Amino acid sequence: MSRLSRFFFGFLDVLLAALLGSMALMVFVNVVMRYTMNSGLPLSDELSRFAFVWLTFIGAVVVYHHRQHMGMETVVAQFGPRGRRVLMGISDLIILGCAGVLMHGTWKQLPINASMSAPVSGLSMAWVYGIGLFTGAGIIIITVERLFRLATGRMTDAELRGFGGEMDDLYDSPARAKTGDRAE
Repeated sequence: MSRLSRFFFGFLDVLLAALLGSMALMVFVNVVMRYTMNSGLPLSDELSRFAFVWLTFIGAVVVYHHRQHMGMETVVAQFGPRGRRVLMGISDLIILGCAGVLMHGTWKQLPINASMSAPVSGLSMAWVYGIGLFTGAGIIIITVERLFRLATGRMTDAELRGFGGEMDDLYDSPARAKTGDRAE
């Protein structure tokens, strides 16, 4: 994986941690304020909801990059390398279509959402719903790269075995396999 790609997904990991931390902090402060002072911060309720939406959609791109989404590995594991290549190609084409629909739908809805504002903060709702563009584009870029490598024969045997659920091949050392950390 290129250095730029590692940096980008490292940045996304930090962003996800910051979103999760800020969301937990805002909710905790609101709970304490409501319990102790019978009041809360409406802005923190709204921003924590926005953070949750962003966390979900950015997390989808990161998880897709690491191939950790749910799959039909039981079925795929029954096939050999050639069958797995075919199934991987079909799967990636379906994913490409779904991500394209997500991008197209978000693009069509963006002007409508941009004209609405959040009730408390007054932020344009495009900031909330526009994250679909990032998610769709991210998944499309990752999928096109995978399809290119599959079509040109650059897909490794370890990746094909990983597509069938045999994830041990994706670890770069036995020590990392025990902790559950994936090699990139």
